[in-house]
Amino acid sequence: MQKKAMEPKGLKDEISQFKKKRIQEEACHLFYELGYERTTIEAIADQLDVTKPFIYGYYKNKSQLLYEICQTGITLSLEAFDRIDGGKESPSDKLIQLVTEVTDIVIGYQEYIVVYGREEKNLDSAEARSIRQQRSLFDHRLSKLLEIGVESGEFFIDDLGLTAKTISGVLSWVSFWYIPGGKWTSLDITNHILEMVLSLLYVDHRQKNVAKITAIDGGIG
Repeated sequence: MQKKAMEPKGLKDEISQFKKKRIQEEACHLFYELGYERTTIEAIADQLDVTKPFIYGYYKNKSQLLYEICQTGITLSLEAFDRIDGGKESPSDKLIQLVTEVTDIVIGYQEYIVVYGREEKNLDSAEARSIRQQRSLFDHRLSKLLEIGVESGEFFIDDLGLTAKTISGVLSWVSFWYIPGGKWTSLDITNHILEMVLSLLYVDHRQKNVAKITAIDGGIG
């Protein structure tokens, strides 16, 4: 009986999360196309064919919407790191998996990440600082992964922190030039980034056989 009593609440939560996600998606697309300042709550409501009170039932204002959109990319990337970090794979294999998953996130949530880059200035100072701290945490965890690779003899790196920031920067920048349906597929881009990153880290990358991936689990390429 207790399980049955909990089911409606679970369904209600799922519906609520779906509605929030749809609001986020439409708001993000308008922020991407028009800019944050030119986008109104009314415009978001019109895109969804709902009323403004419907939007305010899930978000107290446009600023809250911007914050949740801007933190999406780094939140998903840290979640990917959590999944990968707990495994027993080698540092190289973990790095390959991380680059693959984060590239897929950057491409799949391209508009979200571009909006963050353009509109960070419109975030509340505390919210902007919170996202920067999350991004710093990603770089720190990546630096620690690289350090383990150095200690195991897999990588040769002079500056761990700078190398970590370089890798995360390469991944983030994909969002600004990737063209859906363009010359390069997501698999092309992922394999190219993997080749670039691993060539930076191996003592002699010419002797390291880096197998190209052929698919991204749950990906869009």
